Parts: sequence; structure tokens; C-alpha cells
Amino acid sequence: MPPPGTGLFVDPEFPACVSSLVGAGDSPLPPLCERITWRRPQEICAAPRLFPEDSRDALGAQGILGDCWFICACSALQKSPALLQHVFPAGQYTWEDQGYTGRFTCRFWRFGRWVDVTIDDRLPCLGHKLCFSHCQDHGAFWLPLLEKAYAKLHGSYEALWAGQVVDALVDLTGGLVERWSLELANESFKEEMICRMLDLKEHCAMSCSVHKREGSGDLGQFHAFTITDIQQGFTKDGQSLLLFRVHNPWGRSCWEGSWGQRFVLRIERFLF
Repeated sequence: MPPPGTGLFVDPEFPACVSSLVGAGDSPLPPLCERITWRRPQEICAAPRLFPEDSRDALGAQGILGDCWFICACSALQKSPALLQHVFPAGQYTWEDQGYTGRFTCRFWRFGRWVDVTIDDRLPCLGHKLCFSHCQDHGAFWLPLLEKAYAKLHGSYEALWAGQVVDALVDLTGGLVERWSLELANESFKEEMICRMLDLKEHCAMSCSVHKREGSGDLGQFHAFTITDIQQGFTKDGQSLLLFRVHNPWGRSCWEGSWGQRFVLRIERFLF
């Protein structure tokens, strides 16, 4: 692959400088700007590639940018190879290709039409590591490149600080998105939503969020999660029990409470 800076594409519209990191927002990002450097993937790892061999390693993890809502929405792309190829068009030269130029194009649905956004592959880093989103496989770069294109579309990375999963899902899919509040719903509507979620779980991308309330500290507050599975059971007295398996875009640790990976329970005490 060509050495970084050897005739590679440099995007004049979204330069590697502070103006691309922060705008007029009010986030914790500005004090970190002077420590952030911009590196191309071949300066970050020895063998960069767009996608990992194992799709499970493509799961996204959030960095220091508060854009969990966008990371969660990207799960929709992982459920649909055709959709991922539409947002990240095939045929682009990557680092192992002779025609690699450091130029990538992503596509977003905006105001009724698909819009192409072209970027260079210089990515914000702290030290030699990506400081914003990354994949579980740190050698895969589809997510940080898509995040950069989305930041360019919004004017800066800071503009992605705090948002709604539903908005990002529309931008990434061009589809219809519904939002349900379990807190405000009556019991009959909750039952209807449960049935719909169980029917749709294999066909749609779903997420959930935690709002500010006591006892939510372990899950964060105003934080979004990707729903990876839903299961329904019933207690011995006939009450419905709905379990959500979620992926936390923080990607730092596993839930240690009830029903977590290390939780051992004699389930027959509670279920039929």
C-alpha cells in the first residue's frame, strides 16, 4: 500500500483540523482537541481492511464521542448485507489494492433522496488509537469511516453528540422507523408491542434506551443499546416475562447482574 501522504486524497471540505471536530455545540470534546491527531488506517495497524472475516467482530464500540445512537443504528446494516453495500458501495479501492487512494464514499438518505458523501481516510486518534468509534476487530475500519462521513454530513463530529436512534436509522436505511414508549403505554398496548417485537426480531433492527431514573446507574443514563435477541417466558403464576439481550456500544464490559453471562440461576424455580 502507498505510504501515508504519498499522493493520497485529502478532503478539502472536511479537513483534518479542529473545525471538523467541533462546531458550535456544547460538549466535553473541545478540551481534547489539541491532543487529537489524524492518522490513516495503515498508520494505526499493520493490515487494515474494511470488514472483518468474522461478522461478529464487526460489532461497533463507542469511543469518547457521545454518539451511541448512531452506533446502535449501524446494527441495521449488519443485519442486511445488501443495505450495507448500498450505504458503503462496493468496488472502492482499499488499502490492499493497487488503486488505493485514501478516498471513500458513503451514502445516506436525506430528505427523500440518497446523498453521496466522500471523505479521505484520515481518522481522529489519541496516540495511535482511534478515539471515536471502532469495531471489535480493531483492524476493520468500515464503522469509523462511516462515522466520519456522517460527521461530515452534519458539519462536525461534535454535531453527533447526543441524538435519536430513529433519526440515524432513517438516514442509514431510507426506511420507516417506529418508536414505542413502554413507560407510557397501557397494558393492552404493551402486549401488542411484545407480540410485534417477537414477530419482527429476525427481520428488523431494534434498539432500546435507558432514561434517567434511580437504579439505572449500571446501564447508564440517556444511553442507547442494540437489541440482539428477545425471548418471552412465563412465571409459575402466569405472568409474562420478556427478556432483552442487548449490546452496549461502550463495548468495555459485560453486564454482571441477573441474567448476565456469569449469572447462575435455577430457572425452574421461576418458570414452568
